[in-house]
Amino acid sequence: MEPLLEEEEQRLDRVDSLHEPDLTSISSSLSSVFSAVDSRSATSSGDISGTSGSSGEILTADAVVPRLLEPAPACEELKATVTARQKCVGRNNKGVTWGFTSVIGRQREMEDAVAVVPAFMSLTCDHVGGCTAPGSRTSPEISPIHFFGVYDGHGGSQVAKFCGERMHGVIAEEWDREVDEGCGWQRRWEVALSTSFERADSEVVTVAVAPEMVGSTAAIVVLSGCQIITSNCGDSRVVLCRGTETIALTVDQKPDRQDELMRIESEGGRVINWNGARVFGVLAMSRAIGDRYLRPWVIPVPEVTFTTRTDDDECLIIASDGLWDVMSNEEAGQVARRLLIRRRRRALMGEVDDGVSPAQAVADYLTAIAIGRNSCDNISVIVVDLKPKRKSPSNAVKKR
Repeated sequence: MEPLLEEEEQRLDRVDSLHEPDLTSISSSLSSVFSAVDSRSATSSGDISGTSGSSGEILTADAVVPRLLEPAPACEELKATVTARQKCVGRNNKGVTWGFTSVIGRQREMEDAVAVVPAFMSLTCDHVGGCTAPGSRTSPEISPIHFFGVYDGHGGSQVAKFCGERMHGVIAEEWDREVDEGCGWQRRWEVALSTSFERADSEVVTVAVAPEMVGSTAAIVVLSGCQIITSNCGDSRVVLCRGTETIALTVDQKPDRQDELMRIESEGGRVINWNGARVFGVLAMSRAIGDRYLRPWVIPVPEVTFTTRTDDDECLIIASDGLWDVMSNEEAGQVARRLLIRRRRRALMGEVDDGVSPAQAVADYLTAIAIGRNSCDNISVIVVDLKPKRKSPSNAVKKR
């Protein structure tokens, strides 16, 4: 495990002794870092409940009408397995909280976009990997499906902004299209996500969103009580903190990754080392939305993964490379776990009453570390707290 820098380790060790206003001052100050009045930087948090009751912070997806298009050819790269279960693991996962930070950092322009859409779809449990055992009584139960996405633009912000506004709607439309009932739930998600990415890429051209030299990464999570489904193009990244482990749910699609290098060269392309491996010495990723001038070497075909949730899952971190360029997965996971546990413990004991969720505190803290390490890019971080929401022990013995 790559160790934290000594100064940052000491800062984190002092979290227990900090008054909460000192910790949350990070949140209030981040939006002014490098862009005091820049509306392109934002922080936000919210609570996603498994019930229909919601606060004003919870956004709901607009109703969408499916477009009847021909399905895209199945992508042979998308592989996953499923294990039947006798009861739904999502029964203990009634809700999640989230927080995000998106700042311009040391760049001149803000090219990142973030999308958080709680309950953007509602599906029966067996459509998201839960209650799949024959005869399960809970498979017809309908549960909300949540969406989280980070888009890191290059050459301009247009494609990232378009994806932030449009991608989740396209995915909902593609899922609703008529499909062969014989295909399993995973295959249906694979096709829907692959088709959605390619369709969003096509819409960038058809509605003249941006010039052909503009593009964006796309790292998205579709979250249910049972499953974590990721779909990724580019070098934004999703990691899962599970117990003491930090698990990469996506793999950066870099031009020098062996399989990507072979694909590019088989199409007559070249990867040139120019301040890092780049397609024709230009683009430092091998898959993206947009970038039409680099077809067929840079493609909008995502890699999709499925991860069954467990009671040991702590949080998800979805971030642009403004974070990952200066922090390893393990470092980010270590910071997130420790800060989440401390904040949860204090909330449980009634010591935290500042309105800042543990997830938001982690997003703020990770962003502050990236800035402190002189990250040269925009920094966007979404943290999703996967632990069931705990109530303060109102009936517990009060502190003396």
